[in-house]
Amino acid sequence: MKVTATELPGVLRVEPCVFRDDRGYFLETWSAERYAAAGVARAFVQDNLSRSRKGVVRGLHFQHPHGQAKLVSVLHGEVFDVAVDVRQGSPTFGRWVGMRLSAESAVQMLIPEGFAHGFAVLSDEALFSYKCTAPYRPEAERTLLWNDPRVGVRWPVDEPILSGKDLEGATLDALAAAGLPRFGGAG
Repeated sequence: MKVTATELPGVLRVEPCVFRDDRGYFLETWSAERYAAAGVARAFVQDNLSRSRKGVVRGLHFQHPHGQAKLVSVLHGEVFDVAVDVRQGSPTFGRWVGMRLSAESAVQMLIPEGFAHGFAVLSDEALFSYKCTAPYRPEAERTLLWNDPRVGVRWPVDEPILSGKDLEGATLDALAAAGLPRFGGAG
């Protein structure tokens, strides 16, 4: 397994060992012992799966309080995955990182607590899987506006398909005024 840091501290690119042959391939998508040895030690409590068609943008979502770290991967298709630092006081506050994830590459991304997360579907369809370190709590759910100009995510889709919730997300400034997770602290 290869784990690579990104420009945002704590956001990691995880490349599991993939064993390919003429039948296809095999990989471990999670092993607490092996991932911890590679620097990805987390206690996951919930697994989620979404199915989306080409052009769908989901996000940018996070929970506050009750933050969740997520280990995300694609089981079918390809997406452009994004993490945004929403921790007040962080030196990288408001910055984002994105990478392509696909079933073929098997690359995963670890998004720590205090980061908003979203993705755009690049293939005809995608099955997107993510493990979470805390259960979903509707009262803690927050949505950062997918196209907030202050953040400036460069989504690789021309005409995104969005939910009502994502269309009505809040700007980073509005979320900050209401209270965001603190860098290096509780909450």
